[in-house]
Amino acid sequence: VQLQASGGGLAQTGGSLRLSCVASDHTFSSAVMGWFRQAPGKKREFVAGLTWSSGITYYTDYTDSVKGRFAISGGSAKDRVYLQMNSVKPEDTAVYYCADRRTPILDGSVPRTPYEYDSWGQGTQVTVSS
Repeated sequence: VQLQASGGGLAQTGGSLRLSCVASDHTFSSAVMGWFRQAPGKKREFVAGLTWSSGITYYTDYTDSVKGRFAISGGSAKDRVYLQMNSVKPEDTAVYYCADRRTPILDGSVPRTPYEYDSWGQGTQVTVSS
């Protein structure tokens, strides 16, 4: 699976950005898709993720710092994921990566650590100015 992320750029504090990630060469549907970010000198951290349940519904999870500001959503073909970023802050500045996992976690939760994902996109830079 190849993941292509796009939509990053420059925003002012309080502004919005929308990130997209599309999986190509997608023989099997994803079970989980998520977004991570990595700021300079910091570890890659979980931002948001979704686990598809029955049909096209899914369960979502967010790190505390983005709850109420960011919204993750998925395409019905289970091959794409979006991250709507509202009320952005300078501390949201980072390279954002999308990730994909083929199999669900047994309890249906969204995995939050990078090693639990199978494929990664190339990253897209998000810069928020104060």
